[in-house]
Amino acid sequence: MARPEAYDRGVQLSDAEKRDLIALIQAGKPLPEKYRFLLFEDKREVELVWNGKSRDVCTTVLPFQTLEHIDEPRKEAPEIQGNLFDPRGRQIKGWTNKLIWGDNKLILSSLKSGALRRQIEDAGGLKLIYIDPPFDVGADFSMDIEIGGETFHKEANLLEQIAYRDTWGRGADSFISMIYERLILMRDLLAEDGSIFIHCDWRVSSLMELTLAEVFGRACFQNELIWYYTNKYGANSQTFDSFHNTIYWYGRSGKVTYNPVLVPVKEVRKQPLRKWNKELGKNEWQRDANGNYLYVESSEKEVSDVWEIPVINPMANERIGYPTQKPEALLERIIKASSNEGDLVADFFCGSGTTAAVAEKLGRKWIASDLGKFGIHTTRKRLIGVQRAQQAAGKAFRAFEVLNLGRYERQAYLNVSGRLSREQKEEALARKEREFRELILRAYKAQPLEDASFFHGRNGGRLVVVGPINLPVGRLFVEEVITECRKRGASRVDMLAFEFEMGLFPAVLDEAKNKGIDLTPKYIPAEVFDKRAVDRGQVVFHDISFIEATPRYAKKDKYTLAIELTDFSVYYTQGAMDAAIANLKEGKSQVVCEAGQLLKIAKDKQGVVSRELLTREWTDWVDYWAVDFDYQSRKEIIRVAVDTGVKDAGGEPEFEERWTGGYIFENEWQSFRTRQDRKLELTTAPHTYTKPGRYTVAVKVIDIFGNDTMTLVPVSVG
Repeated sequence: MARPEAYDRGVQLSDAEKRDLIALIQAGKPLPEKYRFLLFEDKREVELVWNGKSRDVCTTVLPFQTLEHIDEPRKEAPEIQGNLFDPRGRQIKGWTNKLIWGDNKLILSSLKSGALRRQIEDAGGLKLIYIDPPFDVGADFSMDIEIGGETFHKEANLLEQIAYRDTWGRGADSFISMIYERLILMRDLLAEDGSIFIHCDWRVSSLMELTLAEVFGRACFQNELIWYYTNKYGANSQTFDSFHNTIYWYGRSGKVTYNPVLVPVKEVRKQPLRKWNKELGKNEWQRDANGNYLYVESSEKEVSDVWEIPVINPMANERIGYPTQKPEALLERIIKASSNEGDLVADFFCGSGTTAAVAEKLGRKWIASDLGKFGIHTTRKRLIGVQRAQQAAGKAFRAFEVLNLGRYERQAYLNVSGRLSREQKEEALARKEREFRELILRAYKAQPLEDASFFHGRNGGRLVVVGPINLPVGRLFVEEVITECRKRGASRVDMLAFEFEMGLFPAVLDEAKNKGIDLTPKYIPAEVFDKRAVDRGQVVFHDISFIEATPRYAKKDKYTLAIELTDFSVYYTQGAMDAAIANLKEGKSQVVCEAGQLLKIAKDKQGVVSRELLTREWTDWVDYWAVDFDYQSRKEIIRVAVDTGVKDAGGEPEFEERWTGGYIFENEWQSFRTRQDRKLELTTAPHTYTKPGRYTVAVKVIDIFGNDTMTLVPVSVG
């Protein structure tokens, strides 16, 4: 019998080395790196090693929750784009662009192996990925928001803080771990002839280069590009100023799309003639019959691997005030060079949405995702602006939908796997739900009740009840809360839930108040999934916001109405007012948020503190609002994997469609503030229904922090 290679290698060890190995193994200590190469075959020439390295990749597959469907309705759409749109101007077929909010690790895993993978392949496959990951160790998700002529510094929410901590908590080790797993998922999602461009700077460029070489292989390296900008002010440091970033270009394979990019030159000159050879996948120099090189006079030249593109001018129209925003010219060059019209491109750290905006203008399909809710909101407004501009110019565009993993993340948290009987699964699920409720109560700083037959805890003098984990809290649940309160003689209760049915408030709160019960609904934030945040007491449960919207019926047309936004209230607090005042230096001012108000606090040279209210009107809180005039006309259908034991011809799992019980918000009218235009319309354009009857109008408001609230308004026409 042939001996294993490890044995053959083992006999090469000296007696002293063997004794050392045995002693280390018996002591449970790690082995020195040299033994890996002595004992085991490893053909990799170079490997990047870091603390906590693992080749395990996320395999979680969750269905996407469709939150919103957006396009600019227009009668001209069918004329410009054939049968892609219906007579109303709504897209009815073909690829719909995707704007996805959430953790891109879960998003990538779900795109790679979930139901959307078929849509991606039907769209021609993912041909280009551009990412600009967080490579600045001093950067975070905070934003400066203009309000009342002042600047409010919005701190990162806890999910964003957790992501930042996971990325940079252990320095380079945790950053590489984060990007390594995501690069593997992106590689597997790319089409065989797809490309990926990774943007970084001196902080992580050396680490990124080695990570890419390991994930994609040296043979797939295409270029190291230098983005050089001359219009940035120097730092007057003791070293040479940094005026460039690095962009690495790799292919999924050696075959990638490349369209030469030409730029004008000052003087006409002769240059060798080259022609693209599809079979060889490269440009070839052209020669005449005698073998001499052919030249051509040209006023243009192909760009090299050094790109001189200015950073965005502070006064430029494209600037939207997002801290990591990149110039559109940079993305235009990348997208034009490495994809063709109709191709699908993606950005999984999309920030302010530059990649998606440029892709839309260049006739590409796109996917964009980000963890920051404010980034998703910024991108949504930016893409609506692009749609409007394309419409005004008579150019084509596609609809896009806003997705997240939402309630399905919670389902995954409670997933019970393994070969268990039905009784065992029910018992395991009940245990997980109980543990999850205990975690929520701990995050809320509530004491659990021993006799938790209905209520789950107590916080001070208030009872606490946790709503269903996978369903929105509805009227029946609220009525049950009121009934149980009356049985116990309780008058104060906090109701915690991930979701509440739209249109539930304020009516049910008034009903509870009339029965002598102070009922306070609060949102359970997604941060409760992070036990570290719970243990540190960092989780904040927000009060719900309220919208008041009123239908305005046309006097002469019984089928026409408009919706007026008449009130909006929020209850945010960021930081502690007393601490902000104590830390404020004399002669300085700061904008703070307390109990749903933004205030400017100032301290004069004598130490006297003054306060000025900036949010004088409720409209100051509204950044964006939109209306769906027939909300329940489009059911939310998801496709979930079905374990039939049989796969299709391609080896893919079978999926079946299921109605979630919810509806998709179809954005039919919207008004929002931009950096250039701070005005906000408070009444929609008139909407005309084609049939008489009762309709449900949905009104969505997004506040200046990027958080959204919806309410339902019943109307009757005809």
